[in-house]
Amino acid sequence: MSLDRTIAPDFKIIQTVNLPEPQTHTLDNGIALHVINIGEQPVVRLECIFEAGNWYETETAASYFAVKMLTEGVEGITSQEISEAFDQLGAFTELTHTSDRVGIVVYCLSRFLPEVLPLVQKLIRSATFPEKEFQELKNITVQNLKVNREKTAYLATTEFRERLFGAGHPYGQSQSTEEIDALEIAAVKAHYERFIRNGKFTAVLAGQVTDADVQHVNATLGQNSFDAALGEFSFHASEAYHGDEQIVERPESVQSSIRMGRVLFNRHHPDYFKMLVTNEILGGYFGSRLMKNIREEKGLTYGISSHMVTLRHEGYLMIGTDVKKEFTQQTIDEIKKEIHRLQTELVGAEELQTVKSFMAGEFAGSLNTAFEVADRRKILLLDSLPANFFNQYIDRVHATTAEDVLEMAQNYLRPEDMVTVIAGGK
Repeated sequence: MSLDRTIAPDFKIIQTVNLPEPQTHTLDNGIALHVINIGEQPVVRLECIFEAGNWYETETAASYFAVKMLTEGVEGITSQEISEAFDQLGAFTELTHTSDRVGIVVYCLSRFLPEVLPLVQKLIRSATFPEKEFQELKNITVQNLKVNREKTAYLATTEFRERLFGAGHPYGQSQSTEEIDALEIAAVKAHYERFIRNGKFTAVLAGQVTDADVQHVNATLGQNSFDAALGEFSFHASEAYHGDEQIVERPESVQSSIRMGRVLFNRHHPDYFKMLVTNEILGGYFGSRLMKNIREEKGLTYGISSHMVTLRHEGYLMIGTDVKKEFTQQTIDEIKKEIHRLQTELVGAEELQTVKSFMAGEFAGSLNTAFEVADRRKILLLDSLPANFFNQYIDRVHATTAEDVLEMAQNYLRPEDMVTVIAGGK
């Protein structure tokens, strides 16, 4: 029997997804250990997550260097010896940094967790910050920054965030060579001492986890003392960006990178799910209106997308693409045209159902492993969201109507409320 490729295959619309519930243990020192005990392979991932990102800095880049220096030396052990110790156990480590948080992430076979934990403990409690390695990391960071600043996409994104939030806001700041050169190791150590060595953290253990593993974590990380009071840190985004257009000139560039958007909201907002669907229709996936118009019909770009970026304290919408300079204004006009359509015309039933089905399938497909489930659960834990937030995800997506999309576009997609940044030129 031959396959008729003109007929779409049958499919089933996903209506519900249930996330496995975490087991939460309180360690001896009061730190919460959240366990996601699923998976078929004897592998675990341990994360120690600290409220220690840019939001808590007194000097720009101090948080970044504080976490990146953790594996460069601890008491009695050099950076090479640390690397060899993890390698001998078949363990893989990552040091993560965001505007809100920093983290230590370790992957290892379950049976090696008792040997990995003391190494993690040393990174947290006895990092030494050797001067030579600090200077080398600064040099590498500066060189990477110089390379990035030759790219219009990097310039557009960093300028866009600065316009939205302000250069002094943790979500608007970006590293500069001058600030990195001026950064003293004393400021990095101070950040480490306050927010990592003596900071309270959240621990997440995912994979094939036994009761013995929980006891091992408690015997090491559960003995750390910490200062529960981080202090108050508060920042507010300005609205001065509304209707602004900023051009970062790059005369030698043959293309321009366009970023458009506005400050929006995070997952706590009542309009979050309805706006999520609206954004998906506009530019959230390959079949979106922006892709069909600007890539498929006009051929102005290889790709264009819109994103709802959610941070702990704020959120923002960003529409982004790269085009030839001579197509810059035409592309901006077409973006505004698609926004206007969403504000004035109801989305058709077939298009809306296609988008909602895609979102449901994509969400379900993102929960294949213990680590992916842990990533979702981690969002709930760190951002203080309701336990059923993601269990309701598909229900809330399917409940969004064409009228809701029209309302969201009228409320949150007004071009006059946005900033446009063009890196390259027009």
